[in-house]
Formats: sequence, C-alpha cells, structure tokens
Amino acid sequence: MLLFFAMLPLIVGAWQDVSGNTINPRYVERIKDGQTTKHEVLLYFGDPQEVERTPEGPVFMYRSYKDAPPMGYKPKEEVKGSEFSSNPFVMDEERKIKLVPKKKGNQILRSTLSIRFKSDGETVLSHEYREY
Repeated sequence: MLLFFAMLPLIVGAWQDVSGNTINPRYVERIKDGQTTKHEVLLYFGDPQEVERTPEGPVFMYRSYKDAPPMGYKPKEEVKGSEFSSNPFVMDEERKIKLVPKKKGNQILRSTLSIRFKSDGETVLSHEYREY
C-alpha cells in the first residue's frame, strides 16, 4: 500500500503529460525570479519543448494544449492558394513578429510558459505564464 502512495504522483504526472496539460499553474507560482534554479525548473516541468539561446542566457519554452471545441458545422471544401488565405504570422504585445501557434491534431493552445535564465544559465532571471 505504501508503494502505491509513493507511485501516485508519478502516475498523476504521467496522466497530465499525456493529456497535454504539462504546465501546472501551482508550479509556476513556485518560480521566484533570481532564486529558482534550472534544476528546479526541470523537476517541475521536465525538458523544455524549445530552447532559445540568447546572449543574456537561455530561454526555456513550454506549451500546453487542450481539446479543440467541436466546429458545429462541416466546411464544404478548403480553398487552397487563395488570396484570402490567412497570414501565418502575428505581432505580439512587444511588437515582435512571430508564427501563429499551430493546432496540434484536434487540440489548441491552452497556455505557454517562457523562462529566461541569467547568463550563468543556472538561475531564473524572469518568467512569463499565459493562459489562452
């Protein structure tokens, strides 16, 4: 019985990872800029889905997905090569041009977490968590 309770966090964590909910808001609250270490971040969230190397230090990117709501209608056909096709880029609040987050199967973006580390690469400089 004791073994079951010891394995329970691993089972629950694996379920969250399979469901696409890899960013736990309670763990995000534990991140303290200037104090939290890279090791703690890796324990909370696992390996990042994307790492950006900058002169100021590395940036870890995490994304969480949720099931897309049903469309409610069936499109007749997709128009390809049309002048009305959507632009694959958007401008964020900082006026930087970025790719539109893509759907993953029948899932859409739930939340993102970016963690910027100091130049030593070991301590969190800043972090940003967004839910959509």
